[in-house]
Amino acid sequence: MKKILTLCPHCFNTIKNEYPQLGGNFEVLHYTEFVNQLIKDKKIKPLRSLNETVSYHDSCYLGRHNKIYDDPREIAQSIPGIKLLEMDKCRDRGFCCGAGGGRMWMEENTGKKVNIERSQEAIDTGADEVAVACPFCYIMMDDGVKELGEGENVRVRDVSLILLDNLKKD
Repeated sequence: MKKILTLCPHCFNTIKNEYPQLGGNFEVLHYTEFVNQLIKDKKIKPLRSLNETVSYHDSCYLGRHNKIYDDPREIAQSIPGIKLLEMDKCRDRGFCCGAGGGRMWMEENTGKKVNIERSQEAIDTGADEVAVACPFCYIMMDDGVKELGEGENVRVRDVSLILLDNLKKD
């Protein structure tokens, strides 16, 4: 059986759950599952301690649609000194970043923008950094944090990049 590793939760969901209907039977992993297993197998080992607080945003297609909640968090928590701060709406109660339904390419004119709402929830945790595991979530959360004027205080990064920085020697 062929194995496919995805970076995008949307692609992960489509290839894993929809391709089999068309004869595409593959083992599909989101990169957070793969990297977390490498950490558990001690093939990747964080090198240094970081003194940071991180709030993880659950992507809709990774979280609610495919029930992958722990792997991204475990990657972040594998780094010594990282303290995970949860948003009120997390895991199966997670809230969309605002990119869903094509909203990423639209300007919302009615009410509060979804990404602003979600970014504010992340900021309200008091975390130094917002971790994501989806390129769409990254764009929406980063834009939201900046639009709220917190771009200098709160960093938005993919959880893989947080780990990568820890794997680099000084």
